[in-house]
Amino acid sequence: MSSYTSISSEKLARLIGTANAPTLIDVRIDEDFAADPRLIPGAVRHSHVDVQHWASRMTGQSVVVVCNKGQKLSEGTAAWLRCGSVAAEVLEGGHLGWAAAELPAVPADKIPKRDGRGRTFWVTRSRPKIDCIACPWLIRRFVDPTAQFLYVTASEVEAVAERFGATPFDIESVFWSHRGDLCTFDVMVQEFGLSTPALERLTTMVRAADTARLELSPEAPGLLAASLGLSRMFDDDLEQLSAGMLLYDAFYRWGRDATKETHNLPTNKARS
Repeated sequence: MSSYTSISSEKLARLIGTANAPTLIDVRIDEDFAADPRLIPGAVRHSHVDVQHWASRMTGQSVVVVCNKGQKLSEGTAAWLRCGSVAAEVLEGGHLGWAAAELPAVPADKIPKRDGRGRTFWVTRSRPKIDCIACPWLIRRFVDPTAQFLYVTASEVEAVAERFGATPFDIESVFWSHRGDLCTFDVMVQEFGLSTPALERLTTMVRAADTARLELSPEAPGLLAASLGLSRMFDDDLEQLSAGMLLYDAFYRWGRDATKETHNLPTNKARS
């Protein structure tokens, strides 16, 4: 039974993917991590041994600590964080409980190398429309909440990636790109192991809008219209990304919670 210092896998899964998701810290020892080298979406690994060194970075955040079974390592780490006025909870059942519930987990070897501040860096074409906004949304909500995105001239993406240690995406001839009929968003959902009914609905919508196959999704014309509208509202690509985050938050919550809901203007007119 959950307490104020613990959270269930079911409740955490509802928070992941939203703007209100907690910071997830995986403190499994190397042996346990090697047995299942995947991370709960958005989690980052830290050692419980060094908690006194990294705890200060968590100030002001809500944190969920994950160890293998949800016992001593996460309990001790969370207690230490609470001593530093961090709102820290333990994931009940730990990583094993999450895996037993068959919830999505991200292969750690698919996550690019992080910088000294724990951030991943990505680079793509400037003047984004659909994939170049949808993919950053997916990364920040399910892979690395601190991810940074560089928008540059299309012809310079690969060179910038090499010189600045960023991961290129949504250009030809790189790993994170279109594959056959799939768009880059499709590829990321698959490679990161994030397939859920809600994300599959969103994936179809993004693919339809991004590849001019609007017949694949009734909602795709709306996404296309909103995306093109945003591209004309903002000259700054990062400002457009910030606005696009809210757009995709809304479509994700629709796909998760509201697909069966309809709407019509209430009327008091007598029916014939």
